[in-house]
Amino acid sequence: MKRPFLTAKWQNLFMANYEVAQSLLEKFVPAGTELDLFQGKALVSLVAFQFQQTRVKGFKVPWHVNFPEINLRFYLKRVHEGELRRGVAFIREIVPRQAITLVANLLFNENYVTRKMAERVRVADNQLKAVYTFVEEDRTQTISAVSGIYPQNLKPGSLEDFITEHYYGYTGGQGQRTIEYRVEHPSWRTYTLQDYRVDVDFGAVYGEAWSRLTGMKPHSVLLAEGSDVSVYAGEKLT
Repeated sequence: MKRPFLTAKWQNLFMANYEVAQSLLEKFVPAGTELDLFQGKALVSLVAFQFQQTRVKGFKVPWHVNFPEINLRFYLKRVHEGELRRGVAFIREIVPRQAITLVANLLFNENYVTRKMAERVRVADNQLKAVYTFVEEDRTQTISAVSGIYPQNLKPGSLEDFITEHYYGYTGGQGQRTIEYRVEHPSWRTYTLQDYRVDVDFGAVYGEAWSRLTGMKPHSVLLAEGSDVSVYAGEKLT
């Protein structure tokens, strides 16, 4: 078994899920994969979460151990030697450190950018409150959630199960060689969401084609507890 390239804890993952036209995603689908639909719907998820206790090849990199990430992702699948592999690809991933962006884009061919970011997660009065912010074009973008503090197991076949149970990452897009990497983590539990806010200018952050999501009510939202994760080095598909 190969050793993971990266290990960390991913915690307090807020996910706002939007139904979009399949045509909007076609140019982002890596060769050898296809869209993974939920009940016939193509979904994208705006995800905000905490990276904690991060190690690269077993080592902590100073000032790059704990940080937030915000990304916009969609869902893919491919069959390899009779095995159905379900994974995700990213429209854009936002982090606060330039070195993270450089390594992820170079080694995994990802779509990271560096922005000024902040996070605040706390528990008080039997509520978990999470706030994630970043700055795009001199405007603060805000994602926040309030939930209960007792996580529940996922229901098999539920939308929450679909959103969280993807264990591969894919990069490439049209005209590019596809890279596949494996992500290991246990099944996540979710909190009972009480309130949330998505104040994001999708057009400014992700491009004009995504502006229709600005102010749109999500198809669904969830807040996952998270867990330890292991990310393995990518391999190019033949």
